[in-house]
Amino acid sequence: MRIVLHDYWRSSAAYRVRICLNLKGIRYERVAVNLLEGEQRTPANVAINPQALVPTLVVDGRPLTQSLAIIDFLDAEFPNPPMVSRDPFTRADQLARALVIAADIHPIDNLRVLRRLETQFRADQSARDEWYRHWIVEGLNALEAMVGDEPFLGGEAPDISDLCLVPQLANARRFKVPLDQWPRLLSAEAACLALPAFQAAAPENVRPT
Repeated sequence: MRIVLHDYWRSSAAYRVRICLNLKGIRYERVAVNLLEGEQRTPANVAINPQALVPTLVVDGRPLTQSLAIIDFLDAEFPNPPMVSRDPFTRADQLARALVIAADIHPIDNLRVLRRLETQFRADQSARDEWYRHWIVEGLNALEAMVGDEPFLGGEAPDISDLCLVPQLANARRFKVPLDQWPRLLSAEAACLALPAFQAAAPENVRPT
């Protein structure tokens, strides 16, 4: 099976997929798509990702898009370690935590939205940064209330919500959001970052030279 990940080194959605691939020990190739230079809108990328986004995981020539859908595929094809539980209640809790980030924070803070704020509404850099921080704070406040005192967000091992958390906190630091208000999230992040799979997926370790 040939697996190729089309991603951008600083994309949080792509970061989630890299973590999952590493946790499962899956060998894959990478194709860089530079979002700042608009490579996501090239015909080659649109042919495999009609939304003109990243990531795209191409498995034996078949493209898969949307990070959570990709992770779900990888869980079905490579079940160990699992990212979502087979227990319906546990699975629902895991997905709810993941979606706080992947559906409620990330989509309105991503590059194309920030650019639209600038071009359509003339929002300057300060206003765009404040927009970004507002939605991070609102989402992470809720997520903090949804987790307990286990090492990871959902228990003794990382799940799909941890895969979303670590990239989101990295983004929060880039935008200088104070994080000490979320001690449970920071504790889960520390547990994740102690694992080689998370370390290897970090943007600074995959950035093109």
